[in-house]
Amino acid sequence: MDVREHVLSAGKAVLDMMEREWQPLSAGELEHRLDQAVEEILEADLVTKLETQTPRTVYVQLLQSKPTAGAQVSPPADVKGNPAEGGAAAADGEQETAVEPAAVRYISELLQSSTSRTRMAGRARLSPSHTVLLSLSLLSERISYRSVSRRFQLEKGNIHRIFSSFCERINALEEKLIRWPLGREAEETLFPFSSLLERDEQEDGVPLVLGVLGHTLVPVRLPAGKLDPESGATLEKMAKREAHPDSWLNLELVCCRRGRFLHCRISRGSDRDRGRTLRDRLRRHPELMPSRSCLVARSGYPLTAHVLTPYAGSRGPKEELFNRTLEELCQILDRAVAGLKARFKRLTSLDVGNHDRARAVVLTACVLHNVFVSTGRDVRGQPGRESAPTEEEEEEEEEGVRRRDAVADLLLKNVQPGNL
Repeated sequence: MDVREHVLSAGKAVLDMMEREWQPLSAGELEHRLDQAVEEILEADLVTKLETQTPRTVYVQLLQSKPTAGAQVSPPADVKGNPAEGGAAAADGEQETAVEPAAVRYISELLQSSTSRTRMAGRARLSPSHTVLLSLSLLSERISYRSVSRRFQLEKGNIHRIFSSFCERINALEEKLIRWPLGREAEETLFPFSSLLERDEQEDGVPLVLGVLGHTLVPVRLPAGKLDPESGATLEKMAKREAHPDSWLNLELVCCRRGRFLHCRISRGSDRDRGRTLRDRLRRHPELMPSRSCLVARSGYPLTAHVLTPYAGSRGPKEELFNRTLEELCQILDRAVAGLKARFKRLTSLDVGNHDRARAVVLTACVLHNVFVSTGRDVRGQPGRESAPTEEEEEEEEEGVRRRDAVADLLLKNVQPGNL
């Protein structure tokens, strides 16, 4: 009798340990896995039949199986592999990209060391590394939830919950990982405006650059019913199939020379802030900008004592040289944005249902971008140039005009005549 009790106790301990690692499947998840198994059997049988037939025979059978008037089926050039999976990949634009194991480990440790220790959502108790791997797969690949569902053997609804919880946890690290440098850190972040300026000239009031200000657009595919009626869109515009202003997100960024983001502001496409909120913040808190420092930006941003923008209108040699120098600096941000979108391909088109979820995904990508840059795992993409606004005139403050002219004069003074 004692032996029997010991065996029962040991068995119960083993079951408890297994349950801590993995909860029992819900009825929905069990049904989902059974459906997948049946589907895979049917697909394997179909592929076997297709491999023994010519493409022309397959085409004739498809026509015979589609008697509906007006239906058209294009004859296949060749039949290879699994047509069901291949079609889904083509439709979803999937690209297989390996997620680095080292990155998974690092982000898992980062989440475990954060102040929030609540377990991420989802019935299945995935290990932290598998949760991070699942979420990075969704961010890094143009892959459907159906494919992720097959890969991780989970319901699509459960994957949504896990991914949303992951984004929420990463968003909570924003202030820690996307932060404006202060004090000694800010001084170490500064870099020269141009190699044409001598050291003594830089110390004599010529500003050093703290970061590059710019923006990019992230498309958001929203159902027609999700568009915000208060944003000013009319039915007449929708009837003309014009792009709705809130069918994308504005991602305003300031990045340092290394490509790490110092500032991140995400807003709807109809928001035409273009740096004004940041300008007002710098006015209220002058300690954010070290002495003799500035930000640089392309046209469309306000010219202030803290933000230098290019000359517009008719230009002489001085203005052209300044604009060319400024453009070289702005390419730092172009490369950072290209790396962001190359690593997180889901940003090419977000299909997430509403702006709050879209914003959470974009912010997650920006926070993780800084994680990868800080650990030396940045990715290079094909740089593009941001679109310049054409509807509003640029704002120019008197102090900003004087500062820009002083820098332009010194650049012209130091440039070789043959380099103009």
